[in-house]
Amino acid sequence: MPGKEPPRLVVGVSGASGIVYGVRVLEACAELGVESHLVLSKAAVLTLAQETGLSPADLNAKASVVHRAADVGAAVASGSFPTLGMIVAPCSVRTMSEIATGVTSSLLTRAADVTLKERRPLVLMVRETPLHLGHLRTMVRLAEMGAVIAPPLPAFYARPTSLEDMVDQSVGRSLDLFGLSWSPVRRWGRDVGPVAGGPEDAA
Repeated sequence: MPGKEPPRLVVGVSGASGIVYGVRVLEACAELGVESHLVLSKAAVLTLAQETGLSPADLNAKASVVHRAADVGAAVASGSFPTLGMIVAPCSVRTMSEIATGVTSSLLTRAADVTLKERRPLVLMVRETPLHLGHLRTMVRLAEMGAVIAPPLPAFYARPTSLEDMVDQSVGRSLDLFGLSWSPVRRWGRDVGPVAGGPEDAA
């Protein structure tokens, strides 16, 4: 990243269930001082209405910069625009499949393709289950291309006491992949489990 430019993260939000993950990514970026560039798919607008009390304007207000899904000339569509990488939270199977083929039809998948070609981290929080063989082969292809497949799964060792805890743990662990450490994450050996410097170490 050039000298005084802020760290930037491209945040794609697709239409899969679990839009709360995208919401929390944007909120985490704001807390961490990271400039978030939001790209919201058309299907995500429907999911937003079904799963939250937020309007598209409410979600847009959580981002530093908002790009229209049809604006393939946006800054995030160019590899010359420096970013930490991109996260798609949640990532639908359709979005995942478009990225894997390289035949992109929107700014969301174009930005993901650019992220891969520039060898920047691309983290896909894929929301689908069960997975058939085609899904699995697509994930293998993406992993071979350099993407990280990071389904939002609960980490029970963190002893979550609410859905919010589980969401934040998944979001925080995904942000770790960009070198961003978010305070709600409960870490093994620090917050839970055998803690360094504890009684076990003194024995």
